[in-house]
Amino acid sequence: MSRYLRRSSVAPPPSKRSARSATLSDAAQLRRLFAFTRPYRKQLALGILAVMVSSALTLAVPQIVRRFFDTFVASLEGSAVSLNLIVLALVGLFLVQAGFNFLRTYMIAQVGEGVVADLRKALYRHLLGLSVRFFETRKVGEITSRLTSDAAVVQGAVSQALAQLVNQVALLVGSVVLLFVTNLQLTLLMLAVVPVVVLGARLFGGKLRRISTAFQDLVAEANAGAEEALVGMRVVKAFTAEELEAERYSERIGRAYRVALRRAAFRAAFFAGILFAMFSAIGVVLWMGGRLVVAGALSPGALVQFLLYTLFVAGAVGALTGLYSQFQEALGASRRIFELLDERSDLPAPQVPRPLVWVKGRVAFEGVSFCYGAAHGAPGLGASPTSSDRRGETVVLRDLSFVVQPGEVVALVGPSGAGKSTLVSLIPRFYDPTEGRITLDGTDLRAFDERSLRAQIGLVPQETQLFSGTVRENIRYGRPTASDDEVEAAARSANAHDFIVSFPDGYDTVVGERGVKLSGGQRQRVAIARALLKGPRILVLDEATSSLDAESEALVQQALEVLMRGRTVFVIAHRLSTIRNADRIFVLDEGRIVQEGTHEVLLAQGGLYAELYHKQFRERTPAR
Repeated sequence: MSRYLRRSSVAPPPSKRSARSATLSDAAQLRRLFAFTRPYRKQLALGILAVMVSSALTLAVPQIVRRFFDTFVASLEGSAVSLNLIVLALVGLFLVQAGFNFLRTYMIAQVGEGVVADLRKALYRHLLGLSVRFFETRKVGEITSRLTSDAAVVQGAVSQALAQLVNQVALLVGSVVLLFVTNLQLTLLMLAVVPVVVLGARLFGGKLRRISTAFQDLVAEANAGAEEALVGMRVVKAFTAEELEAERYSERIGRAYRVALRRAAFRAAFFAGILFAMFSAIGVVLWMGGRLVVAGALSPGALVQFLLYTLFVAGAVGALTGLYSQFQEALGASRRIFELLDERSDLPAPQVPRPLVWVKGRVAFEGVSFCYGAAHGAPGLGASPTSSDRRGETVVLRDLSFVVQPGEVVALVGPSGAGKSTLVSLIPRFYDPTEGRITLDGTDLRAFDERSLRAQIGLVPQETQLFSGTVRENIRYGRPTASDDEVEAAARSANAHDFIVSFPDGYDTVVGERGVKLSGGQRQRVAIARALLKGPRILVLDEATSSLDAESEALVQQALEVLMRGRTVFVIAHRLSTIRNADRIFVLDEGRIVQEGTHEVLLAQGGLYAELYHKQFRERTPAR
């Protein structure tokens, strides 16, 4: 379907991005991110409790070490029994701590994995709810990069980094408190370096976040390019462009690599500077503490205890520095994710949708015009703009008014860029008219829920989009609750059953990505079976036989005749010979209907239709 949509006459303007993510503060951004932890409150609470207990046990170690030094090293008065008890106490403490470390790691990992899974699911579901306009202005590779690499960065922040943050903060606060209790003079001397660390972190954070965001954007750009090349691999192979695509990808990854090196150098310099400041402070504390021990104002055990707590502080500050950089990177990644979550569809939803109980299929265009601003869109691939007014707006459709009765077959013909594909894209509300309205059985399309409206409309594009999976799964895509018998009945009606059962795996044959393992005619018949199973009241056909050989065309045409029975049908015709039996033919030129009638009437009138028909007839008649 997406390939069909890209064939509209003009590419639509990009949707307006919400500015919410860009204006949120770092704290608000983190709150929004950690709001995803609410379903895992119990695991998070248990994990944080385990972290606190483990940190408390770590803080108890210097107390035991002080007892050891004061008893056995300084006074040499302790007994072997006392020494054994001290060592057993240490081993027991480490064993209990190991249990709590396991508990904290497992619980926090549950939270992290769950949060990222929920974030990915929420983002994907939200993306599916956006309008077609959004996807025609974004590269698929960029979006998948948000779902994968950006989400992985966020995962690191809300899993092990969160546990480390709580652990290091607890060690830092506990160690500082115990340092004050041990010796006030040495503590004040050691803490003199803290303002330098805080100021450095403040300056460091914003710069790192900008570099990390730039890195993620470059990775997304590289992924988008790779996605396009992999999807179009047959074109790449046909034009022997493997080396060109490899060079493009290498150049993009090279740019990301250079930014990553800048980020690594910046982080390493900051980290090294912080550690230098902290260990220099430890050296000063050791010098001052030694003087106090010599003067008898401090015991050797108290000095060792103080040094251990100082090392805890230094280690905590160093770890928090790394965690700070990690959270800054996560902020950049989450901001990009929330930008997508803040996107809103440009199609307004009715507050109270009208129910679609029974659809007759009467479609009316009432003064419908459609255009894009020059700043918002550009002509789509293979299409040309119809015309432009003085304000630079590309006008695609101009004041169209007509009624298609239930069960009527209407064909749309005209030169490239006349607005045919755009016209039929308005029926399932892929876009809304700029002016006028479209009604279904007398009700404005905008009064219906999008999903219930589109459930009544079937699309069979010229270039069929199948999904990787089995034939059965692709046909059942039209109605996921259908039984195997209903799937087979639809395939029989679409002249697809015979070729399907000729495969070794029958309906369980894997079609490959985009159905590459099937021929063009086979793909079209699977698409027709899918539409038949859906059972729509309105059908849109984009000349499904124009690129097929004679045998496949005959089979597909027979299947289409079955599909069209009793339905309101819009046919975009490229081969005018295929629409002789249409009830009416609309001839479009520059967004207007310039002729209307049956095939015979239009030929008799002359004009654009006759010109197009005779031109095609001459092109298909071999020269003698």
